[in-house]
Amino acid sequence: MAETWYSDHPPVHAPLGAGGWWRVLRRGLPLGLLVFGGLSVLLLIRLIERPLCGLRRPVTPYITQAVCRAAFVLLGIGYRAQGTPMRGAGAVVANHASWLDIFALNARKRIYFVSKSEVAGWPGIGWLARATGTVFIRRDRRDTLDQIVLFRDRLQAGHKLLFFPEGTSTDGLQVLPFKPTLFAAFFDPALRGNLAVQPVTIRYHAPAGADLRFYGWWGDMGFGPHLLGTLAARRQGGVTVIYHPPVQVRDFTDRKALARALEERVRAGLAG
Repeated sequence: MAETWYSDHPPVHAPLGAGGWWRVLRRGLPLGLLVFGGLSVLLLIRLIERPLCGLRRPVTPYITQAVCRAAFVLLGIGYRAQGTPMRGAGAVVANHASWLDIFALNARKRIYFVSKSEVAGWPGIGWLARATGTVFIRRDRRDTLDQIVLFRDRLQAGHKLLFFPEGTSTDGLQVLPFKPTLFAAFFDPALRGNLAVQPVTIRYHAPAGADLRFYGWWGDMGFGPHLLGTLAARRQGGVTVIYHPPVQVRDFTDRKALARALEERVRAGLAG
């Protein structure tokens, strides 16, 4: 089971004030229309796409990508990408700092998240995750064989599967050790020979004068209060998504060696 990460220094929540609530409405209403309007269009198209294409999604991922790009414009958060996303099917791993990671990672490249099964039941987020093709799994070694079949089917359909190997989110200022359990499925003979994995670093830049952890979402922080705080910010910061060169699973002896190598690349991107 993944353990929730807690900081020794909890975040400070400032009162919103009248100006803050105005910014919440000014940014939040268009954002809500964008997200749920885009979701409605996606679901309608999926009614046709699913019976015709099955696991393949030749159209709907473009809707998700457009929505995520536009979300940063409405929020006023600067978005920048470095490096080149790999082509073709494969796996992607990244550090995890915020619910904004979903928008940041989808904005540049069409991907499908691999998430713990509990997320499927979360209000709002779980609904969005299911609609956009998220793969839900239990982080349990006993389920490795089922995961191999699931990953193989999705990869053969041309999907890029994204994992958060830390198993929890942090304040965005550090990278926790990558848990190697999920990587065991990559070493199955059906996947190992041709599977590439691309490490990605997400680096948040807090608004001027704000806590460096401003966009971090961790521990027992509620989604609602964090969303309101983000919408209410007088000034916004930015996010940089760094795509490192992909590695081949066949070049590593075991899952622990692969996890360490990927962790080092993601950590170096955050430090840089």
